[in-house]
Amino acid sequence: MTDELRHNADPGAKTVVFALYDKVTLQDVAAPMEIFARANDFGASYRVLTVSPSGRPVGTTAFATLNVDVALDAAPDAFDTLLVPGGVPADFSFTPGLHDIPEEPTPDSVADACDMVRRLAPRARRIASVCTGSFVLAALGLLDGRRATTHWAHCQTLARQYPAVMVDPDSLFVQDGPFITGAGITAGIDLALAMVESDFGPAVARRVARWMVVFLQRPGGQAQFSVWAESALPVTGGLRAVVDSVIADPAGDHSLAAMASRAAVSERHLVRVFRDQVGMTPARFVEQARLEAAKVLLATGDHSQDSVARRSGFGTPDTMRRTFRRNLGISPGVYRNRFRTTGVDA
Repeated sequence: MTDELRHNADPGAKTVVFALYDKVTLQDVAAPMEIFARANDFGASYRVLTVSPSGRPVGTTAFATLNVDVALDAAPDAFDTLLVPGGVPADFSFTPGLHDIPEEPTPDSVADACDMVRRLAPRARRIASVCTGSFVLAALGLLDGRRATTHWAHCQTLARQYPAVMVDPDSLFVQDGPFITGAGITAGIDLALAMVESDFGPAVARRVARWMVVFLQRPGGQAQFSVWAESALPVTGGLRAVVDSVIADPAGDHSLAAMASRAAVSERHLVRVFRDQVGMTPARFVEQARLEAAKVLLATGDHSQDSVARRSGFGTPDTMRRTFRRNLGISPGVYRNRFRTTGVDA
């Protein structure tokens, strides 16, 4: 980190404090930090400060060590944004291999992280987390009665451990009052861009996104991962054939009766095994598969919305539009404008 970022001379700069602890997820720190740094190149004014309990460097999950600016005792009394990156074991049980990463935090490291955030949170105007950083906020009761998200692999654990938190498993990031929780890893980019836009306007955020070669304003409600990836879950032979048929032909007849017949099971049994093995109802899976197909058609071709609706299985543009708004919060036309592959503007 440069001295310019640590000690921004602008008295109006917004200070972002990163709460670091041992075995923090490197990408959860680096991605938002890079966004704030580039935002300063294009007219924003951020001061970034890294804090650890002792002020000593912290290890990461990616074979690197991060230097730290100050110890917790030397952190500012008031600042704009507190950012809590991931790395904390989702169930706080310290089970080896929980995150499929080489190393995980120790119990002492997690306790230090919770104590640090407990002391820093009252000093911040806004509090954000990336990935399992949301578990620290939840453990401190900061998310009680609020909507929040985390990495898709840990949403069920978050909901189970903290029933007072309204977990949204389908969002890249969720804002509820002064709290913004982000999904896993690269969702930190989306979260940071949203903060830049809120702080310094869409023009600055747009320039940062173009420089970083990332999507601008990927909607917070954009699904964390594709239903096509989800369909790779191990399922029994009959259900596997049903899942594959939906993916291969989203416009086909995928009523509950038709799918049950295809799997040679009762409709009730099909609903049960879908919930157990795929994690959603058959109707929800079909809708998500059709949504994925429509997104690809909108982003990669010049098909009319009538054609996209027919080919993806929605039938009519109105049905497709309602599904887009319910799942993504935007219309198919807005989605096409945001995600279509184009050349760089002159």
